[in-house]
Amino acid sequence: MKRILISFVCAILGLYTSMACTNFIVGKSASVDGSVICSYNADSYGMYIGLCHYPAAKHAKGEMRKIVDWDTHKYLGEIPEAAETYNVIGNINEFQVTIGETTYGGRHEMVDTTGIIDYGSLIYIGLQRSKTAREAIKVMTSLVEKYGYYSEGETFTICDPNEAWILEMQGCGGDKHNKVVWCAVRIPDNAICAHANQSRIGVFSAYKTEVLHSKNVVSFARNKGWYVGKDKDFSWKNTYAFPDFEGRRFCDARAWSFFNHFHDMSRWLPWALGKDANAEDMPLWILPNRKLSVQDVEMCMRDHYEGTPLSVADGEDIGGGLWEMPYRPSPLTFEVDGKQYFNERPISTQQTGFTFVSQMRNWLPRQIGGVLWFGNDDANMIAYTPIYCGNTIQPECYNTPGADDVTFSDKNAFWVCNWVSNMVYPRYSMLFPTLKQVRDSLENSYFKDQKQVEANALQLYKKSSEEAVKYLNSYSNDKAQSMLSDWKKMAYYMIVKYNDMVVKPEENGAFKMTKEGIAAPTIRPGFSKSYFREVIKQTGDKFAVPEVKK
Repeated sequence: MKRILISFVCAILGLYTSMACTNFIVGKSASVDGSVICSYNADSYGMYIGLCHYPAAKHAKGEMRKIVDWDTHKYLGEIPEAAETYNVIGNINEFQVTIGETTYGGRHEMVDTTGIIDYGSLIYIGLQRSKTAREAIKVMTSLVEKYGYYSEGETFTICDPNEAWILEMQGCGGDKHNKVVWCAVRIPDNAICAHANQSRIGVFSAYKTEVLHSKNVVSFARNKGWYVGKDKDFSWKNTYAFPDFEGRRFCDARAWSFFNHFHDMSRWLPWALGKDANAEDMPLWILPNRKLSVQDVEMCMRDHYEGTPLSVADGEDIGGGLWEMPYRPSPLTFEVDGKQYFNERPISTQQTGFTFVSQMRNWLPRQIGGVLWFGNDDANMIAYTPIYCGNTIQPECYNTPGADDVTFSDKNAFWVCNWVSNMVYPRYSMLFPTLKQVRDSLENSYFKDQKQVEANALQLYKKSSEEAVKYLNSYSNDKAQSMLSDWKKMAYYMIVKYNDMVVKPEENGAFKMTKEGIAAPTIRPGFSKSYFREVIKQTGDKFAVPEVKK
């Protein structure tokens, strides 16, 4: 089956552009403190998005909800509202349920253009209507079974403070007797899992855990002639979304790299490289060699395959440019002299619109236990700020009046963070150490303060849960706004320090001055040694200084 590249319609320009995301999952027994942790890089060129909020509400009988496609803003239809909906901030609700996704496409003929509910709407409806991950799965699958599923094949991460699941779903192409096929697998508590735009669920009977699925999951494939084996041997992904070269190298390689931080994955490297058709398939989950923290997951969201055969970091090849940028431009594939080539697609990528790492804890009151560590650009280029799950007011920087995808605002985190990152990308090895220092200093301060902040919230909670929520909301918003202020200061600092591709020296935290009161002479680092060698390799003696004969 030819893989269908994931795409969405850009509402403003009417163009198609590749879309890709990454999710990681950590079971509660695989984390250092018993948290369930999951993450999401929402990656799409042109995506402008902030921190959404859906307030808790009561709805009258007969009240309808309009469904608008998350990607295109196209109106799809209406469904009845639930009698009660819960507070949602970002991708976490007040009961600590968190939902993320990655699109894998699958068989193009399965897309149902008559379906009413798209994948994005399904996420936020699921969050508004569920108190547990299991309930979210039931809500989401029941809705698409009734109203139809509009989008391409999708993998959802669905977690709560006790359980972690992945749910995969595809439409049935407008079939009169089938609306959707789906399956869900519970990730063992002591395991970690990942998905990144390639269907990950294989043979159900191979998993020693709970598996849920639609009644028609095998019969639909049989009726279409796509599967002829025994029910017990049915593989979801091999039937509905076969992992070809692109699905493995561009997608599963990201899951492989996450696993590789916590387990020797050399056995499955041929699978990730994608070129060996007979390579051993990669497991859905692995047992890590140590327990993971929120900080571990944040760092993995910033991964560029460092230290692996797929690395694009540290001047591995000339593609990173003069200053060894660990990013590659779009598109993923390109042609030179009639031959097709590709760029690596690491976890951290410049087109991330927003990113989060969700921390869910069952031993705390729910309003305190759920934290969405959130950022509004490439994970490598932002500081994740804490957003507590009971929050009802977004910080201005994540929800800025007047700012949008074509309107810059220095009050907006998306635009300020992109402003800085787009200064850093082309001069990465020169500028990134400054960004990293600010980023890590902020995040370290958040984690250092977390215990005391939550102790304060617990004291307030004993008197009033509303007061605890108000306190945490204020704390979250203060940290986000403070981050924005620091990021703007960093932008001003960078333009002065690194102007014209040189470096102004500093002394005691200030730019160094001469005794006459002017800036000290600049440092001129030039190309890296590896880039110098590439220049000489291409130009030979063209730029060689002639030797002076004595």
